[in-house]
Amino acid sequence: MVGDDLITVLGNKYNTDILTATGDAKSAQDLSEELDVPIATCYRRINELEEANLLELHDRPLSEEHRRVKVYRRKVDGVDVDFRDGLTVEVEERSAVKNRLDDVWRDLSARGD
Repeated sequence: MVGDDLITVLGNKYNTDILTATGDAKSAQDLSEELDVPIATCYRRINELEEANLLELHDRPLSEEHRRVKVYRRKVDGVDVDFRDGLTVEVEERSAVKNRLDDVWRDLSARGD
């Protein structure tokens, strides 16, 4: 994604809040409630962030109602924007180690239920 496009995505209402909240995997419903975002808007923003390669579908666990729920996690830990010598945008990807640790923790937590 080009820097201008990325800035546009990040400038849209709720997108940075969703990215901040998805350091741990969360469902659209969880995000909607936590951030006080209408659920339809939350789904639109999630789709936009996925298209921008900033958010990913992390898992599809079973809910208490025995339905599959999509949970999302951000793919980045940071975005640096610099305007000094023209626009430059650098994206700091989540490390593979951090992703693996999150996966192990999720698996261990699921076994304890």
